[in-house]
Amino acid sequence: MADLLPREVERAEFCFSIYDADGSNVIDAYDLGNVLRALNLNPTNATIEKMGGTKKRNEKKITLEEFLPIFSDVKKDKDQGTYEDFLECLKLYDKSENGTMLAAELSNMLLTLGDKLEDAEVDITLKECMDEEDEDGFIPYAPFLKKMMVLL
Repeated sequence: MADLLPREVERAEFCFSIYDADGSNVIDAYDLGNVLRALNLNPTNATIEKMGGTKKRNEKKITLEEFLPIFSDVKKDKDQGTYEDFLECLKLYDKSENGTMLAAELSNMLLTLGDKLEDAEVDITLKECMDEEDEDGFIPYAPFLKKMMVLL
């Protein structure tokens, strides 16, 4: 927990308190994922379970003192997806199986899925990372993804 900044501890305490129903500095382990997601983390269900989260209410309680190291560990977890993972997702939009997808579909994904971007953010991202569209509106998605992963 020593690697958490004071403002991160403050944010963690605040989010934790939202799920602390009676003010006892304890949350139901069922809510662990919700608290972590409220802190802008994206843990998988397996990670939540590994960290002590439960699938049912009232099976286990987590104190604030137990939560802060969990938050720190999940925050450090860089296994949020690899180039290959994202490439497989983009292949779903490759109808011709030729390494291209519609630029409009890519833009729509950035606006609507996951951590949604604003229109201006999408415009900047596409300008910086996307190759020119062909006459049918298709772009090669692997170069876009490589450029995007460098920025992350």
